[in-house]
This record gives sequence, C-alpha cells and structure tokens, in this order.
Amino acid sequence: MNVPNPKDIASQREWLETNGIGGFSSSTVSGMNIRRYHGLLTAATKPPLGRVVLLSKLEETIIIKGERLDLATNQFSGAVHPHGYQYLAKFQLTPLPQWTWEVPGARIIKTLSMVYGENTVVITYDIEANGDSHLEIRPLIAFRDYHSTTHANDSFNRALAIEPGHVSIEPYRDLPRLCFAHNAREIDQQGYWYYGFEYAIEKERGLDFSEDLFNPFTLRFAGSGATIIASTKFHRAEEAAGLQSQELARGKIHTPHKSPLVNALTAAADQFIVSRGNFKTVIAGYHWFGDWGRDTMISLPGLTLVTGRPDIARSILLEFAQHVDQGMLPNRFPDSGEAPEYNTVDATLWFFECARAYVRYTNDTAFVRDHLYPVLKDIVDWHIRGTRHGIRVDDDGLLLAGEPGVQLTWMDAKVGDWVVTPRSGKPVEIQALWYNALRTMEDFAQTFEDPQTQTLTGKLADRAVRSFNEQFWNDDAGCLYDVINGTERDGSIRPNQVIAASLRHTMLSEDRARPILDVVERELLTPFGLRTLSPKDSRYCPHCEGPACQRDGAYHQGTVWPWLMGPFITAYVKVNGRTDAAKLRAKGWLEGFIPHLQTAGLGQVSEIMDGEAPHKPRGCIAQAWSVAELLRVALEDVYAP
Repeated sequence: MNVPNPKDIASQREWLETNGIGGFSSSTVSGMNIRRYHGLLTAATKPPLGRVVLLSKLEETIIIKGERLDLATNQFSGAVHPHGYQYLAKFQLTPLPQWTWEVPGARIIKTLSMVYGENTVVITYDIEANGDSHLEIRPLIAFRDYHSTTHANDSFNRALAIEPGHVSIEPYRDLPRLCFAHNAREIDQQGYWYYGFEYAIEKERGLDFSEDLFNPFTLRFAGSGATIIASTKFHRAEEAAGLQSQELARGKIHTPHKSPLVNALTAAADQFIVSRGNFKTVIAGYHWFGDWGRDTMISLPGLTLVTGRPDIARSILLEFAQHVDQGMLPNRFPDSGEAPEYNTVDATLWFFECARAYVRYTNDTAFVRDHLYPVLKDIVDWHIRGTRHGIRVDDDGLLLAGEPGVQLTWMDAKVGDWVVTPRSGKPVEIQALWYNALRTMEDFAQTFEDPQTQTLTGKLADRAVRSFNEQFWNDDAGCLYDVINGTERDGSIRPNQVIAASLRHTMLSEDRARPILDVVERELLTPFGLRTLSPKDSRYCPHCEGPACQRDGAYHQGTVWPWLMGPFITAYVKVNGRTDAAKLRAKGWLEGFIPHLQTAGLGQVSEIMDGEAPHKPRGCIAQAWSVAELLRVALEDVYAP
C-alpha cells in the first residue's frame, strides 16, 4: 500500500474564512498556494464584488539559537521550497483556523481570523521555546484582480508609510492601501520581488499559473508572541485579541443539532451570506463566483429558512425583487459594477418557490403581500405575453424559452459558439417550476382575496398539467423527456426530471414519480450527488478536467453535482410516504458526504465531482447550493419528525 506524502495531503486540503462582504482568506493546510485565488486577504472593494488579492501570504522563519527554520511551503518550477510542511504537526479548522508547527526546541501556534464586515485579517503567533527564539515574517503581496496573476514591474510603488506599530503600502493608486498593524521589535524596510511561484490547480486548468510576489518589508519579533493585522483600515496590534473574540462569539449564533453533518453544514452555510449595500445576498461559490440569481434562489431555503434566519431571507428577497426587470430576475451581478445580466429562465421561477417556502416557515403573509406579491403578479403577466430570449407561455400552457446561442437553464455551459447542452424549447424542470409558481400564486391570490389572479393562475396550471403529462412521458424509458422542442423529444437521461417530482406542487402522480426515481437512482445516483448524464449515453464524460474547453464540455455531460441530492432525496422520501425506512435510507446517502468535508474544501461541499469513482472533487471548493440543498433536505426530509 502506498502511503500518501504528508506534503501532498496538506497541500490538497484547502481552508476558507470569509468576512460577510465578499472578501475571504484561503489557502492550503501547508500554506502552499495552489490557486491564483489563494491569499490571506482577498478584499471586496465593491462589496460583495470588486475582489482583489492584496496579501498573498506570510513567509515565517523561526530562529532558535541562531538556527533558521523556515515554516513556509511554496511551489516553484520543478521544486518545492522551503519545506515548512515537514514541521507542521497539527491543523484545526474550528473554531478558527490554527496551525501548530513543532521544530527542535520550539512549538509555534498560528491562529487566523477575519473581521466580519471588514477587509481585515488577524494573525497571531504563540511561541513556546526552550531558550532564545525570534520570529521573522516577510509579507508577500500581489495587489491584483483575483482572476489574474501579477508580475514584477517598474510601476509598482514600493514606498512605505511607517509609524510605531504600523506600516502601510499603496503600490497602485486605483487599489486600496494595505495597512499592517504589528507588535514587531524591528522592521527591515528593504523590499524584494520573489519570482516564479507556480499554482498547480491553475496549471491543470490550462490557465496562467505563474506569479511574482513582492516582499515590501520584514518584521522581526522577540518574545513568546507575535501579531499582525492586515487590513484596508487602520488598526492597532493590541486590538487583535478583541477582534478574534468577536469572531468567536459571532460563530455561536447557531443552535447545535444532534447530527454532526447538520452542524458542519450550518457553519458552512454562514460563509455564503454577504451584504450588498443594505441588503443581503448569496455568494454562489468560492473562490471565483459572485452573487448569482439562480444560485441564490435555489440556496435561500437551505441557507436561511431551515437555519432559523428569516430576517436574512427577507433581505435577500427584497434585494432581488428590486432588480426584477421585464418579469425576470437577474442571473448575475458583474464584477465590473455594470448592469445586472438577465439571461436565465429558472432563477425567476425559483423566486416563487422561495416566497412559498418563506411563508411556510414564518407564516408572514403580510411581508409577501406588501413586498413580493405585486412583483410576482407582474412576473406572471410578462411570462404570459412574452419577455426576453423567447420566454413565453405557449398555447398548451407550458413555458417556451430559448433562442440561438443563449443558455437559459442551469445547464448553461458554452464553449465559444458551441452550446454544449442546447435545451431550447420546453425543458422539463422549467415546466415543473412554472406549474409550481402558478399553484403558489393561486394560493397567494386566495389568501390575499384576489379572485382574478386566482382564476387566471388556476386555469393556466390546469392547462399546463394536462399538456405536461400528455407530452413529457417517455414510455420507452419509463421516465420524462428532458426537453421538448416542437416535434423533437430529447430522451437523454438527465437529473432535471427529479425537480418535477420534488417540488411542493407537482404535476406527477405517484405512479409516474416512482419509476422516474428508479431510473435516476439506477443511472445517475452516486455517493456525492447525481450525474448530469447517464453513463450509457455516448456523450458521457467521466471526468471534468483539463483546459477550459474540455472542462466546459464535460460540465453537464456526466459530471456529478452535489446540489441535486437535495431534490432527489425530497422526491424519494415523498414518494415513499415519508416512512422511517425511506428516511433511514436517505440518511445513509446524506452521511456519505461526511468524509468529503475533510478532503477538499475543509468543512465545505464542492461544486462538482467526476462522474466516475473515486468522484474527485472539481470546480469551486465551496458551493452555496451544494451546502444549502444538503442542509435543507436534512432538516426538512431526513431528520424531520
């Protein structure tokens, strides 16, 4: 049996801390940055976006009786240097990320936290040494957009502003000044470029993987402790203990659950909820996603409602309601601060489900009546008469959507002009969501004594359910077609049909829902979610790897998505009468994720996995709807009485 190299293990496991405004701190356990997105301080300059990597890392050296021992680990071309991972004895993620190095004659404990609501990271060191010891720290800064890399250049302003216990630098005028509060006894102002850092994951993904970083100064500490606060604000080193205590206290807002998985997912959920001005929104995934409409709506029940945070749900719903345009929710808020993008058919329909779920958990119909109901009515009207991208109700009551070159559903991969999964026409989950939206509006209209809307949506829903069952049943396969487009019927075995069986208002009888789940379980179910295409299909891609065009081509052609385990388990438990046996089996599926929490993004759930065993994690290390749907289904369907 081959024993994994400790360096490899420590450099494959990634940690993440967030600050509630879109900024974050993240790297590997060993401290080796393997992504361009890794850095100790990635600041959100236009919260929750405008993210820039300011502080890439800290290079630490402990000096014991004159002997220098480096604690850092970096990848350069063909070499790892230094080898600080050899001294790493322990790493813990909670309650705060903490590293323990053991070197001959000393133990060094490093603790890191971010300040909620600020672009600030606090790093402290406790040193237990036999005899004389000194700690030397060299900050390495990048100052660049987090999608990019930086390289040595003459326009970099090296000037330092120094006063006792504080030093700052502003390399470029269009980026914020980075301030360092510290309790060092000495500062060496000599600056150097460090050349040729390599990021293995970016190399694997066919992206720019080499970077130069600048060391603006060196801090030398004496005694048993060291403190650095790196921030876009002015701080003093003596604030560190209070700031870390503040973060520890904030982390105690959640009520413990009997399930360790639920507790872990609840802690993970908190990292996605961020501020956009005076409102809340959801970061779709770390490290590189912003707040996306579709992801936010799918994630909202799991991130906020089942965790007992309806105030955040209200804030998110209000924020997105204000951006509805021509009956559509925005799919994305660009990093550049430009106008929102309206290129999704399903985000808007998930909005109805969020409103329904909100009322279920809070019984706060007044909020929906006063703030959401007029918007929801306007959305229905726009869909009836037609809006962007060919989205409109057809004569059969089903929802048409699509135009050449535009991907409107969640299966939205596109490589140049190649639309990987063209789903124009009537995608199956869109019909399910449309019907669910109509019945939800029918219920709201009755509650709000609006007979005209109640009659309209009820008749539309009745027409839709008849048409759906006439057109979408694939008798040969014993399940649903994935897309209908005119006379074309797409019989691809995909997971989208599960949504038709899982929603509160479903068009499927139990006699049809049951065989659908049998087909999905047999062909798509894995320990980490559902495949996006049956392995029996000639287009099936077992691995989502390689350069961008190759990854995008596999993204929805067999790749496993953990978030789909949510609707699958909901449908399974419902179809099986919510029996103890059904819940027990579903619990087994859920708890299969426990080892994953320790293998990629620590304490988090990845965006995607390979279609084939061992189902290697890919994509983002932390995905909002992955966490949210597992959390929702755990508390609504598996552990619920």
